[in-house]
Parts: sequence; C-alpha cells; structure tokens
Amino acid sequence: MPIKNRFAEMHPEITGWRRDIHQHPEILYDTHRTSALVAEKLKEFGCDDVVTGIGRTGVVGVIKGRTDTQGRVIGLRADMDALPMQEQTGAEYASKTAGAMHACGHDGHTAMVLGAAKYLAETRNFDGTAIVIFQPAEEGGNGAEAMCQDGLMGRFGIQEVYAMHNVPGLPTGQFAIRSGPLLAAADEFDIHLEGRGGHAAKPQETVDTTVMLSQLIVALQTIVSRNADPILQAVLSVTAVETSSNAFNVIPQSARLRGTVRTHSNEMRDLIEQRLNEVVQGVAATIGGNATVTYSRGVPVTINAEEQTGYAESAAIAVGGSCAEAPMVMGGEDFSFMLQERPGAFIVLGNGDSAGLHHPEYDFNDEIIPIGCSWFAEMVERRMPVA
Repeated sequence: MPIKNRFAEMHPEITGWRRDIHQHPEILYDTHRTSALVAEKLKEFGCDDVVTGIGRTGVVGVIKGRTDTQGRVIGLRADMDALPMQEQTGAEYASKTAGAMHACGHDGHTAMVLGAAKYLAETRNFDGTAIVIFQPAEEGGNGAEAMCQDGLMGRFGIQEVYAMHNVPGLPTGQFAIRSGPLLAAADEFDIHLEGRGGHAAKPQETVDTTVMLSQLIVALQTIVSRNADPILQAVLSVTAVETSSNAFNVIPQSARLRGTVRTHSNEMRDLIEQRLNEVVQGVAATIGGNATVTYSRGVPVTINAEEQTGYAESAAIAVGGSCAEAPMVMGGEDFSFMLQERPGAFIVLGNGDSAGLHHPEYDFNDEIIPIGCSWFAEMVERRMPVA
C-alpha cells in the first residue's frame, strides 16, 4: 500500500503515542491529560500556534505552509474522549482507569492526526494553512458543537474541514466514503406518564400506567412503519421503561419510557418528533391519564459535501489505491456540527476483523496508523499544492 515513507519511519513512535493515550482514557470533557499531551506534542513539532481551551478542553494547532498564495485554510479533526466502560482486551497497554476505555478508536484518531501534524510541520510542502483540531466529548457531549460555539471556524479561518473514523469489519486499510447523508441525526425522548395508582385487585378504581406504557410502546412503532416514507431511513427505539412501583399488587401511579430516534433527513426528523408527541398524547388520553414528552435533539445528520467528498476520495485512492462507497448507517457523529458550519467530508478506514466499536474487547488496529496519517497529509498537500 503506497503510504508516505515518513509515516512508515514514524510508525513505532505514533503507535507509542496511541498506546499511551489508550492506557489513560478520559471521558467527555475531562480530557485534561490527553489535551495536555496533544498540546505538548504540537509545540514540540514546531506548530506556528497552539491554542488550548477551545470547547473547554479542545486543542487547536496551526501549521503554515511553505507559501500562502491562495489564502486557503483546511481543518483536520480528531476526537480524544473515551467511553465509560470496562476494558476486556487483556492488552499489555490496557486501560489503567477503572470504568473507562478507548472502545471507539479515538486514541488512534488522535495519534494519526498528531502524526500528520508532525509531518506537515517538518515538510511544509503546501500552499496555505493546515489547522489540526483535537476535540473532546464526541461520545454524547457534543464537543464539536462546543468548539464551534467557541468560534473555531471563524477564529482560525477554516474553509473546509475533514475527519476520519475507523470501522471494524471493513478490510484493514480500506477507505470508504459517500457524498450526502452518511450518519444519522441522533435524538432522545423521555416520556413521563401519570395515571391514578391503586390496588391491583381493583383496577376499575385506577388509571393504569402499565397498560398505558404497554400500548404506547406498540403505538410508537407505527410512526416509522406507517407515517414515514419507506424510502427514507428512520429508526425509533424504546430502550428503557420503569414504573413508580415494583410491588406485585400495586398499579403504579406513574411510568417512564425513554428511547432514541435516528433519521437521515431534517424532514423525517421533524415528522417523527411531531408524530411522537401526537401518539403519546393520544394513547394517554385514551386510557384516561396524562403524559409529558421531553424530546431532545442531539447531533444532526452527518452530510458530506459533494465537492469535498471528491477531494477526500481522490486522496484515499492516492494513498490506498481504492475507495469504496460507504453505506448509510444509523449511528450518529458530532462532527456533523462542524459540517454545518463549513463544507467538508467524513471518511472511514477499515480496522479489519476486530471486535466492534463500543465493545469491551475492541482495540484500534495499529497497522492502519501510517495509512490514516498519509491520508490526512495527502488531503493538505493535494488541496493546497505548492505552485
């Protein structure tokens, strides 16, 4: 596979960074050690500017090219945070922090962008400015949104932005991408049902919230099956149910349902939110109870811009020889907040035959480090060639 020779030389060093980060996972915005390590490395590499505290614990490095005749500025993003789960890999570099694990490969993403930053700072073989972005809180904390709200794009003049994620099951080193919607919007709902509790032997004196929630679970499934356009992908899942009593002879006063909605278009997102509220209120009224819905919009749809997808694909082909068409999936990714502010693309890279993401036995495949580093560097040199 034609990777840049410098990354083959740096492979052991970058692997060392990755495994060090893996041993010290940090969750959401508490990436203090990782952020400090990243900032230290960027300064050591000779970046023209290193800024910390963007989006609370985010880090940004500025690398100026040999020339700057076009004024072009490209952002390369990596996520730094881990997941709140216990590692079961048995690796010699396994997590040293109980209840925290890099089970999604963010340690690898951070190491690869660090490797690309070192190479770009050494060579400066481009015309413009490369911005390396290290983001906290991708796993449910919307760290990309926080960095954007702190003025990331405007402050550093970013015109395009790119990111990469590893994918278990895709052959090792295989790139894949698609233009348009790639990952789904991820929303959450929390439904509180209120009835009239009482003795289970006297149901006629109650408004039974267990019946209400049972009917509601089934009724909610009709939204996707009967209201949504079957051509447009959508998922609605009830994932948690609880009542105010665990006694065998009590009809509970209240009940609660929680779940998630995944969509690939704003039209579908609006429709499901509207219909969910209507169905909930209708079922509650039919049984004689009341309902309160809290609907929280999470990350938006990850939409790759057509032109930038083409650039990302050409860089992948230059590095790996090919680039497959990625399928649309229902997982969410907060890089979508950055793509709402600037055109760009999100590409995936095969992690090989490994455990799946968010699995306690997952581990990032160090073999793909030079490939990922080469793609990030190729994006900069290809989009901003020296005349």
